[in-house]
Amino acid sequence: MPVLPPPGDDCGACGARDQRIGELEDLAGELRDAVGSQADVIAALREQVTRLERAVSRNSGNSSMPPSGDDTPGRVPPRKKQQPRPGGGKGRRGKQPGTPGAAMSWEEPDKTFDHFATGECGCGRDLADAVDLGVAASAQQLEAPEQRTLRLQHDMHLSRCACGLQHVAARPAGVPDTAVSIGPRLRALVVYLLVFQHIPVERCRKLLADVAGADVSDGFIHSCLRKAASALAGVIDLIKTLITAAAVAGFDETTLRAGPKGTRKFVQGAFTEQHTLLFLGERTLESFRKFGILTKFAGTTVTDRYVSYWHKGWKHISGHQACLSHLIRDYTDAAESYPGQHWPAQARRALSGLIAAWHDAVAGGLPAIPADVADPLVTEFRRAVAVGLSSVSRVPGPKNTVKQRPGRDLLEFCKNKEGDVLRFTADTRIWPTNNISERGVRPQKTQQKISGRLTSEDTTQDRLDIHSYIDTARKHGQDVLTVLYQLMTGDPWMPPPATA
Repeated sequence: MPVLPPPGDDCGACGARDQRIGELEDLAGELRDAVGSQADVIAALREQVTRLERAVSRNSGNSSMPPSGDDTPGRVPPRKKQQPRPGGGKGRRGKQPGTPGAAMSWEEPDKTFDHFATGECGCGRDLADAVDLGVAASAQQLEAPEQRTLRLQHDMHLSRCACGLQHVAARPAGVPDTAVSIGPRLRALVVYLLVFQHIPVERCRKLLADVAGADVSDGFIHSCLRKAASALAGVIDLIKTLITAAAVAGFDETTLRAGPKGTRKFVQGAFTEQHTLLFLGERTLESFRKFGILTKFAGTTVTDRYVSYWHKGWKHISGHQACLSHLIRDYTDAAESYPGQHWPAQARRALSGLIAAWHDAVAGGLPAIPADVADPLVTEFRRAVAVGLSSVSRVPGPKNTVKQRPGRDLLEFCKNKEGDVLRFTADTRIWPTNNISERGVRPQKTQQKISGRLTSEDTTQDRLDIHSYIDTARKHGQDVLTVLYQLMTGDPWMPPPATA
């Protein structure tokens, strides 16, 4: 800016000019400060928009979110997976090749109905007088029986022995010491509808009235839950012992609205291929200890990367296996965050190949994935992690307070805990994914979507105990209504000792 000559002693215009220039310089300084502040605001808003865009892009395909949240308004749904078909071609709906199906077959009938020709013959005679020549054709039809409750009366007879002593017959199992009661089979049906089919209490009562002709109260329905849970203590303790003694177990948790309004609980679950145990608690170490399995568990855990599962306080655990399904979703997120990078797809491809190789090894009865199959995939995975680490730099600062760029924590986990990512390759008893556990806790979300908040924490734990009993029985091939009937008669089904 050129320097102006000083004003003359008696030049008023020059003085006004210089005053105006000073005012403009002050204004320019204020504008520079305002622009600088706005630049800071814009940078903060850009960061906020980036976080919001990332949050709204989370779905079941690139995070641990459940599929039930994919249809939330504004959320980006996961990309549809193209399932390869043998011989190529477009997939179709319905049963897929190789999956188990169900078909109607000709069986011995429960009841037979005879049908005869009616009307008039062409000659004018009544066909009611025609001679029966036998069955010409048969047709079987599956039909639901008319379900109506029966009123059963149990008469306990008095008998007198030859010695003179008199004896009254004992009441059958499931018949309480009252004049009128509701039988164990109907009680078992109530528990089945509430816990296994997630039907709310009022709809359960109406269903029993409409279908079975049983007019019961809401109080009776609640009492069925209490009765079932009170008979389960020994079974739940046994299931807990069997899971604690297992060589491999999966652990997972999910949120649940239970208790007073405004509170949120967590359903923790422990699972094997034969057993299920659910516990209502918090997402804290203390709650995990109260659940009481990880404190004594000495096998291999299959979990996601949640820190409490990897806590050093679980002193007896022999090893960890990170769930590859979670890792694959995390690498999908990395692929969307860095669209020009190839390492996320390479890591996903390697992990998916190792999962397929594990299934093949299990089907072949092999104790481990053959080295000639596993080694190339492991090498591909390691190279993907190395490239990713070089591409996504770490943000300096304390680990627990500084948020890292997308994918950085994932890559460091896969690098530092490679043995816990690939443990299953050397021992096919260990599952590469935690799908068993995810399927095990999913019904609680279904229950919540249908019935909403469960107001009593004690009743919620009763439901979880009953669900643990049902799911364990189903894993052993037991019929749900049958084991619930046994439970309501006071003789619950017990899981057998675990087999190797």
